[in-house]
Amino acid sequence: PTHVTHAGDGSGRLFITEQEGRIVIVKDSVLLSVPFLDIRDRVSCCGERGLLSVAFPPGYREKRYFYVNYTDKAGDTKVARYRVTKDADRADPAGEEIVLSVQQPYANHNGGQLAFGPDGYLYIGMGDGGSANDPYGNGQKMSTLLGKLLRIDVESGVRPYAVPPSNPFVGKKEVRPEIWASGLRNPWRFSFDRATGDLFIADVGQNR
Repeated sequence: PTHVTHAGDGSGRLFITEQEGRIVIVKDSVLLSVPFLDIRDRVSCCGERGLLSVAFPPGYREKRYFYVNYTDKAGDTKVARYRVTKDADRADPAGEEIVLSVQQPYANHNGGQLAFGPDGYLYIGMGDGGSANDPYGNGQKMSTLLGKLLRIDVESGVRPYAVPPSNPFVGKKEVRPEIWASGLRNPWRFSFDRATGDLFIADVGQNR
């Protein structure tokens, strides 16, 4: 298991992502035998690769779609949208919509966390691309999405996504506007404080 969360739909279900590419459901303290989503045919595993997280948008009960972050067979990051079938405990793997693709130069430091913030935007943790000592300087390079925390708008109806106009680097020359924070090595997990909205990042550091 790489991530455990709920859908915010009042169902009490827990959704567990498994590294090889499945999402399973625990319902009424019982693990359902049929997975919610099975995309093992397009996920690379293992090491630090795999299906890394799932996020459900505000109003999921009515919207009936959700987002996942995984590394594809080439080892690159994919953020994708899937829809639920008529059965609330089953999603359709064939209806994948790719929201964001990011090339990964190495097998490690993929980040992988997705979460909707209190502002309704989707936050994405991206590692620096891997190896050691950030050989490409991606953490400080503002023309790449690697080594960053991203913030995008996937709920406005713009496809594949819109950039929130309040993002700090919108309009800056040679800076990707999706960037919310830079200088990260591998923001493996992060969470919003429900009382204050503050964002806490568990970043995998190196020597200092």
